Amino acid sequence: MIAALTTDEIRAARQKLGTRVLTTPVHEWQGPVLAELLGSDTRVLLKLELLQRTGTFKPRGALLNMLNLPAEELARGVTAISAGNHAVAVAYAAQTLGTTAHVVMIKTANPLRVELCRRYGAELEFAETAHAGFERVREIERAERRAFIHPFEGRVTALGTATVGLEFCEQVPAPLDAVIVPVGGGGLCAGVASAVKAIWPGCAVYGVEPKGADSMHRSFVAGEPRSIERIATIADSLGAPYAAPITFELCRRNVDSIELVDDEELREAMRLMLREAKLAVEPAGAAAMAALVGPLRERLRGRRVGLIVCGSNIDAATYARLVAQDS
Repeated sequence: MIAALTTDEIRAARQKLGTRVLTTPVHEWQGPVLAELLGSDTRVLLKLELLQRTGTFKPRGALLNMLNLPAEELARGVTAISAGNHAVAVAYAAQTLGTTAHVVMIKTANPLRVELCRRYGAELEFAETAHAGFERVREIERAERRAFIHPFEGRVTALGTATVGLEFCEQVPAPLDAVIVPVGGGGLCAGVASAVKAIWPGCAVYGVEPKGADSMHRSFVAGEPRSIERIATIADSLGAPYAAPITFELCRRNVDSIELVDDEELREAMRLMLREAKLAVEPAGAAAMAALVGPLRERLRGRRVGLIVCGSNIDAATYARLVAQDS
């Protein structure tokens, strides 16, 4: 039985993270385009985790896991597998805590993420696929006796990401009607949803996945964690190959539904966020917006809605290509 995350635990986690992570700001989207799309009485607030250290929410879970390691285990170093953002966060956390990181990235990882990982001092290698990457990181864990920092699974990881939800609830003067959270492996959604439901029980929480990486959606349908055979989406940082038990269970309890968006909806949301919020985000960072103006549009018209803008580690050339592409 997986124990629910309590507000006391989440507050303690935020205190433990301290200044190693930032309390990211909230921005309200206003203007005629919002009124045209969702009605003049709709309010949309963006939690800007793209301004977090390393450019995404990922340090919250990585740091909390590493802070919970025994000193001798932390001293041996850590390892991780990632499409990029988690690897960067683990490298940052290792440097911050005075240890070493040996990480595996998927070979298609964005060049900016590779550069950031190296700048934080990690030893880096590449895998052909996410499945191969998970196999390789287990080899590193055994051979080098490093602690494996999972990219999305675990109760401690969820406590770390729950601090995003805690901050959001404290930054907004009144409860929101809904919060939309991007879903890859579901670590962010598990934590944010747990915090939001604990503090605002009446607030709906929606997860959003790419259609080409829908492991959590399939798991919700099946009623148990499921995997996918291949990942096919421009939102590579949402490309988890499977859902895992703890994360799945926390999402199942606290998420009202998992919505799906396609790559063109993600690209259009990237364009919209650039025009309206002046934010150049990676596809995952636009996922919540894609769901708001896509499958959730009529459901959330006239409501007070929060979006988690989870990150923006993308190089200029890739960003320009994606926003210019039609389909």
